[in-house]
Amino acid sequence: MTASNDFPVRVGHMLLTMVEPHRGHERAYNRWYERDHFYAGCLINPWLFSGGRFVATRPLKDLRFPADSPIARPDVRRGSYVALYWILEDHFDEWRGWSNGQAHRLYEQGRGFAERSHIHTLLYDLDHVLYRDADPVPLALALDHGFAGFVVATVERGNGVEQSRLDAWHAERWPRWIRGTPVANASVWSPREQGNAPMDIPKVENPDRLDMHLFFLDAAAADCWEIFREWARELDVSGLGRVSFAAPWLPTRVGTDLHSDALW
Repeated sequence: MTASNDFPVRVGHMLLTMVEPHRGHERAYNRWYERDHFYAGCLINPWLFSGGRFVATRPLKDLRFPADSPIARPDVRRGSYVALYWILEDHFDEWRGWSNGQAHRLYEQGRGFAERSHIHTLLYDLDHVLYRDADPVPLALALDHGFAGFVVATVERGNGVEQSRLDAWHAERWPRWIRGTPVANASVWSPREQGNAPMDIPKVENPDRLDMHLFFLDAAAADCWEIFREWARELDVSGLGRVSFAAPWLPTRVGTDLHSDALW
């Protein structure tokens, strides 16, 4: 793995939340989240230092696989917006204690949004990151850099397969897959135990065998989607696990409702 960052500000943990606004409430949801919750619910929290939002139009949703994904049931196309937040390394407990209280305070003040459904919302710890370039944009800066494309993917490890075997398999193959491609970095994350929240959040299946993979791209994900299909095919053949969800995204444009009319 390429050394990424020797500075003290290091991402160690992540909040990822994938949400579906109810039909007819797309614009209102986008504005509520961007103009209130993104800040009041997340960015003002201690130790949380960066955030970003992404959107999936209907053509991007049609690229998702597999159709039977446990992440987005009963339809893999569920989930139009995803938000990510970086939490400073070694400060997870301090952040979580404050964040839980803040979420409940906001809902008690009537500052939630009922016309939405959580599809996948979970906290993760960073395991490792692979960079394409010798002098890359560090992962800690990825949400502020303005990457053109983004991919969220989950891997479900096979029964009895040790994590170290799957990690070694990826470490050998990912450098070949991303060399000379728009994929600037690939990071792997382990889920934290789900806690209590003031909103209805689905329980994650087999969290002990789940890895989250994030990819930041210099081009639109749709333009290099075959890279991810190839990964899924080779992983399936390996017998070590399977890609249980793969979805391409576009960055939102802050201060606009861009793409909110193209979700369906």
